[in-house]
Amino acid sequence: MHARNRFRDGYDFDQLVTASPTLAPFVVPNPYGDLSIDYSNPDAVKALNRALLIHGYGLEEWDVPPGYLCPPIPGRSDYVHYLADLLATGDPPVPPHGRSVTVLDIGVGANCVYPLIGAREYGWAFVGSETDPVAYRSAAKLAAANSSVADLIECRLQTLTAECFTGVIRPGETFSASMCNPPFHASPEEAAAAARRKTRNLGRATPGVQTLNFGGQPGELWCDGGELAFVRRMIIQSADVRERCRWFTTLVSNSEHLTRLYAALRQVSARTVRTIGMAQGQKQSRILAWSFEI
Repeated sequence: MHARNRFRDGYDFDQLVTASPTLAPFVVPNPYGDLSIDYSNPDAVKALNRALLIHGYGLEEWDVPPGYLCPPIPGRSDYVHYLADLLATGDPPVPPHGRSVTVLDIGVGANCVYPLIGAREYGWAFVGSETDPVAYRSAAKLAAANSSVADLIECRLQTLTAECFTGVIRPGETFSASMCNPPFHASPEEAAAAARRKTRNLGRATPGVQTLNFGGQPGELWCDGGELAFVRRMIIQSADVRERCRWFTTLVSNSEHLTRLYAALRQVSARTVRTIGMAQGQKQSRILAWSFEI
């Protein structure tokens, strides 16, 4: 994990339960005798996320509607910290703080996690776009419910579902950076198969029963063409708003997609391209960043 990640040394479940007592029923000793939760249980995962956000970031309230994505907080924190490194200036480079840093979160999700973390860690101002009306209302409600960040987060409903920037960025508006966690899978069948594999790996598989411990709606988990098609479309569209955003960034889960994404970036004449590796345990991912300005 990133050096500034609040959770790089693991979880203190006693402190987490004190901060968020709703976690208590899910905390049990694991086979090694350490306190943990059953990560295959979606209710336990949600309770853990709520405790991490309350204890780690001083949030007052957090929840997601049933069936919506409940992402792992440490991994989402890493993206924010690596984005801060990308925006850092000076010698040695210092990550920027304050609302003069403006970030567009493409597909903010019902969980509103990136804006909540970024606003609390760095005081950045966020615009979160969302095509799903339920997710949009949930994100806006979470922003408003947390008084420490309410004036730093604005959520906008994107009615142009094929667009990443048009319909969201307003006339004269500019951003320091954009960020995105794109849908990974290319079909609901592919997403369901991945969920079954994950459940088996957690050792809790039940024949004939599919459990999404992290939740997720179609737009969160899959889209036509999957991650590759989504990010390629984003790259093409970024060229049309090249003067509106200093850095464009997105998660890329599959390293095999990078060669074709680099080719797409050459086609739109991106001036600078960077790939930032991330790792949480056995999970490997990366941030693809590009700029037409730097």
